[in-house]
Amino acid sequence: MARNGNAPRSVSDDIVLLQDIRKVYDTGKVKVEALKGVSFTVRKGEFVAIVGPSGSGKSTLMNLIGCLDTPTSGVYELGGEAVAGLSRDALADVRNRRVGFVFQNFNLLPQISAQENVEMPMLFGGVPPKERHARAAELLEKVGLGDRLEHRPTELSGGEMQRVAVARALAMTPDMLLADEPTGNLDSTSGGDIMGLFTDLWKAGGTFIVITHDMSLARRAGRVIEVHDGRILKDSAAEAA
Repeated sequence: MARNGNAPRSVSDDIVLLQDIRKVYDTGKVKVEALKGVSFTVRKGEFVAIVGPSGSGKSTLMNLIGCLDTPTSGVYELGGEAVAGLSRDALADVRNRRVGFVFQNFNLLPQISAQENVEMPMLFGGVPPKERHARAAELLEKVGLGDRLEHRPTELSGGEMQRVAVARALAMTPDMLLADEPTGNLDSTSGGDIMGLFTDLWKAGGTFIVITHDMSLARRAGRVIEVHDGRILKDSAAEAA
């Protein structure tokens, strides 16, 4: 249950709003319905884990929430902005402004330092050099890597690389951070540390959606949504209401 679960609700509280979302993949020979009428909201300040087995639809759901794909039908609003029918370029703009991504494989540039990796979104976003240098250093300090600014990814552990990726995801102050199996390439200790970092950042006011198959990690979130066969099987927020 979210920290603000008992607070009065307003439209502005909703970061993610999904209504009867369906996604059908048409291969030409067969149609595969990956999502079958999914509806839920994520409020500002929530920490949500979306779980489910392989083929459950959770990866499709992540792609839609992150504006990497569009639904076949249904309503999707991100930060109050209708995005379900946007063009590819418009989706990219919304994605860059509103979503910070953390991936299983870190997706860091190996030839540059941790600080320069964190600066990349700000570089493309037109943030002046002095400002982006300072913010990158501040974010790395925030995730516990203040003494690793000049280290390249090859000089960092897996857990440290994922911390750099988290700092980079926060660089443009997005509405939410969306993490896809962020502990998938980490040992259990490092994975627990990353979920602990998410918890700390959440308590400081962040909004997080984590896609994972690991229920032990998912239970550390404030809310767990279980997806099965393209439908929501269970939502801990609904149970707590």
